[in-house]
Amino acid sequence: MKTFTGIPASPGFASGKAFVYQGDAPLEIPRYSVTEAELSAEWERLQKALAEAAGEIKALYERANREMGREQADIFKAHLFMLEDFDFHEQIKEKLHKNLLNVEWIVWDVSREISQKLMRSPEPLFRERAVDITDVSRRLIDNLLSVTRSRSTLADLDEDVILVSHDLLPSDTLIMNKSRVKGLALDEGSRTSHTAILARAFNIPAVLGLSLVSREIRDGETVALNGSSGIVIVDPDQQTLARQEDEEKLERKQTNRLNALRDLPAETTDGCRVTLKANIEFPEEAEKVLHYGAEGIGLYRSEFLFITPGNAAEEDTQYQAYSHVLKTMGTLPVTIRTIDVGGDKIVPDLQVAQGQYTSEKNPLLGLRAIRFSLEYPELFKVQLRAILRASVYGNVRIMFPMISGIEELDQAHVLLDQARAECTAKGQAFAPNIETGVMIEIPSAAMTSDILAEKSDFFSIGTNDLIQYTMAVDRGNEKVSHLGEYHHPAVLRFLKRIIDAAHEKGIKAAMCGELAGDPAATAILIGLGLDEFSMNASSIPLVKQVIRETSLESCKSLAAECLQGRSIAEARAAVKAHGI
Repeated sequence: MKTFTGIPASPGFASGKAFVYQGDAPLEIPRYSVTEAELSAEWERLQKALAEAAGEIKALYERANREMGREQADIFKAHLFMLEDFDFHEQIKEKLHKNLLNVEWIVWDVSREISQKLMRSPEPLFRERAVDITDVSRRLIDNLLSVTRSRSTLADLDEDVILVSHDLLPSDTLIMNKSRVKGLALDEGSRTSHTAILARAFNIPAVLGLSLVSREIRDGETVALNGSSGIVIVDPDQQTLARQEDEEKLERKQTNRLNALRDLPAETTDGCRVTLKANIEFPEEAEKVLHYGAEGIGLYRSEFLFITPGNAAEEDTQYQAYSHVLKTMGTLPVTIRTIDVGGDKIVPDLQVAQGQYTSEKNPLLGLRAIRFSLEYPELFKVQLRAILRASVYGNVRIMFPMISGIEELDQAHVLLDQARAECTAKGQAFAPNIETGVMIEIPSAAMTSDILAEKSDFFSIGTNDLIQYTMAVDRGNEKVSHLGEYHHPAVLRFLKRIIDAAHEKGIKAAMCGELAGDPAATAILIGLGLDEFSMNASSIPLVKQVIRETSLESCKSLAAECLQGRSIAEARAAVKAHGI
């Protein structure tokens, strides 16, 4: 019996016979020289292949829309955008004329460069978009080479299996026989990968990020999989299978109990009311957050609109996305964070549009977030105009990321005023008195939070970066990421300082970092005075349960004891002693 631990990507339990899928073998892509006289013929070949690939992707989109819904279908709409992207075509044309090589090699080379840049980002969502680039480029190259790949092994499964593979492309996941795939165990991927999104849509339990599991499991072996805990067991004994069945029953009961809290307030036993909101990346997630009882969206990560090539400079594309979210949420507040890219977060289309993104020695300290927006004000105003125009459909708030001081906040407000004037000049309506806030995520902002509060309608604490920059810890570096501890006295004191500064100026303090969704941190945060928590929507019920089972008095006592602590260990001991 072997046990593997990965990322719980789609909840549920499954057991059965393993089917190890190796995927199609990579093609040997020919590389040969062409003459200038042959360039037009190469370009015509590309146009034909693009049209064929577009037809195939449209068919996948229609199938996904029919079988699953808009969120999953939009994965293939994004593929279509990539395929039709003008800048992608221009990069191919430039390399084709410069290198005088056959067009399929050029397509592979351009796609490889884009994928590598995305893979260098510490943000999982950006790395995962490299899979989409691979899917699209492979389809295009197949058509250039007139190759027909056989997918029958997945489409024609005739028995129940646990599908084991290194990774699955979105198109693989769509065409597989879902009625026969009872669980997924993959070497690659995370909760936010398209494979995970599709698995959840199909209600297929999935564990991803298992490293080398596809090499360790053999066809036909019995596999027990827990998509809720991320555990995969090979050749389990009867006792293990019985235990998994018991765990499945308990989880169903727990889920039903938490779902019953959906319409109840997040209120402590002695009447302290806090607000629980959700974080989203994609417009289609808005429907899901309502299911979990979210009281609004505290963080809409708008940069993920820019991942799809061809979208970055399009105001209407952004306008449609923001409008969809606002209409879905009705009167509930939606906080849109302006684009947070640059440095470590590379978006291919912006690289082309801005003619930059040379390598930075310290990308996490580089041109990113509000610095990027202020460096390219016209691009920034495109986003601001899109948000303003969409504001008529709901209750929108604008949040500026990575503000380091009042000067940057002033500049952002000047550009927002210019965007308002431009909308007015075009006769485009927008809501009056839109609240604007600051994401507090670096030490300089925390230290000057009293100053920033004077020109802010709200604060939202981004603990992921605040801890990273406070502790000088690269959270993407597995050798040191464990040092990023919120129990550290410096982090706790920063949190207290930020919350107090907000309250002294009469504004609310929210938190949208990962810490907000950690039930173990809920009591401390309430004790520190946090007004709003924003998290992954699925975390809301458990956090709400913690809130409703504790008192404000006990939370304040815990927070005070933690603030007096001299070390991480002392803060942890205080939490344990309070039993919260």
